[in-house]
Amino acid sequence: MKLQLIAVGTRMPAWVTAGFQEYQRRFPRDMALELVEIPAGKRGKNADIARILHKEGEQMLAAVPKSNHIVSLDLPGNNWKTPDLASQLNRWQLDGRDVSLLIGGPEGLSPACKQAASQSWCLSALTLPHPLVRIVVAESLYRAWSVNNNHPYHRE
Repeated sequence: MKLQLIAVGTRMPAWVTAGFQEYQRRFPRDMALELVEIPAGKRGKNADIARILHKEGEQMLAAVPKSNHIVSLDLPGNNWKTPDLASQLNRWQLDGRDVSLLIGGPEGLSPACKQAASQSWCLSALTLPHPLVRIVVAESLYRAWSVNNNHPYHRE
């Protein structure tokens, strides 16, 4: 199974790239984690946010392979604890499809992305900066994988 993280935003700070890549490289080949970056629309004083969200959403959905299971990261969503996410990861594997996880930009995800998603995942009740979400998602998925595979990374 491949996990595909589709996120709005390019040219992330070095610490974001390094943090994401640290967890990305830890995944085994039979569960690769891929990052697809979608350019953020230009936001300014008089920006048409609805139009920007629509365009970002179109680009995100165009990056999702046709048969993938789509999970949006937004509110409201499932607030999974690590054992719950590990169980969810097992269910995704048994489903036999790759999984695309969608992370929006500053204003979140477009309505089309939310509608296309079969599931919604809420990382926290806190508002998190979207670059940080990449790292948190990668780490959480790796931790869930480690639980399922009795890897020593996860200790309770």
